[in-house]
Amino acid sequence: MLKVGVIGTGMIGQDHIRRLTTVLNGVTVTAVADVDAAVAAEVGGRIGAAVHATGEEVIADPNVEAALVCSWGPTHEQYVLAAIAARKPVFCEKPLAATQGACLRIVEAEVAYGSRLVQVGYMRRFDFAYRQLKLALDGGEIGTPLMMHCAHRNASVPSFYQKEMAITDTAVHEIDMVRWMFGTEIAAVRVLVPRRSSHGGDLQDPLFLIFEMASGVLVDVETSVNIRYGYDIRGEIVGESGTASLGSLSPVAVRRDGRVANPVPADWRERFLAAYDVELQEWVLAISRGGQPLGPSAWDGYAAAVVSDAGVSALRTGERVLVSLVDQPKLYAEGVQ
Repeated sequence: MLKVGVIGTGMIGQDHIRRLTTVLNGVTVTAVADVDAAVAAEVGGRIGAAVHATGEEVIADPNVEAALVCSWGPTHEQYVLAAIAARKPVFCEKPLAATQGACLRIVEAEVAYGSRLVQVGYMRRFDFAYRQLKLALDGGEIGTPLMMHCAHRNASVPSFYQKEMAITDTAVHEIDMVRWMFGTEIAAVRVLVPRRSSHGGDLQDPLFLIFEMASGVLVDVETSVNIRYGYDIRGEIVGESGTASLGSLSPVAVRRDGRVANPVPADWRERFLAAYDVELQEWVLAISRGGQPLGPSAWDGYAAAVVSDAGVSALRTGERVLVSLVDQPKLYAEGVQ
């Protein structure tokens, strides 16, 4: 039974605690911490976990074998570095850290340790539909890939959402997904600004991003974060001999009054519920068997941060921006898996 300490007991932290304690096998939550001590105490009391004042105390707890970081993004670096220093596996919800420099410090610390300890929470790699899409691509069913069309649509976003977040918080999932899908890095980014939706207020919404993959594949990503009708994720790969796309995710189609209705997920929690389950179950199994995490690595977190920064620069300048990564350490030499 893997003993996990959870740092951050907000919405995503509590959802992961529910998952770890009621859905998954071979794992138990033994310690928690949160900046809101009252919330941490309530959650810890409910599940019988030790409550600590800081994330560092959770990591140092001898009854914690691995850490799950779900706290505010700017705190991720300190907790992930603390876990590496303690030689304990750590699952960090995205982003890996708030800046690419901070991500690089994590990469360097893990390389100095000599083995992978870090996994980053990009759950699309664990989604059944995306995995089937990659199997179709890798199996050669559509020939050599040429392009991919993506859409990332939210019904609405909170008032604190800023235009750059369409890249750093929303499209970052596509950034990680296409690197994994095509097994290569993103070489350059462009951002086009369409006519503004009246639903977004002062927010520039939607955006149209173009990623140039190092392999020559072109990827376009539409982000529409106030589209009202629901949470809609789309993806289609165009190959030399055909296309492959994500199918309808609605298990039920209602036919009535001359129309067919396919329900659309309300939000990301509904759409990717199963992917989160698979993601953490596979992490638990890998760690429990004495191995290293197999999901998105610290290098993947760093690369996503660099591409996101390039995207923000492209949005602000209107220019095509090259993506410049440091040399990949041998620890991650298998590339984008």
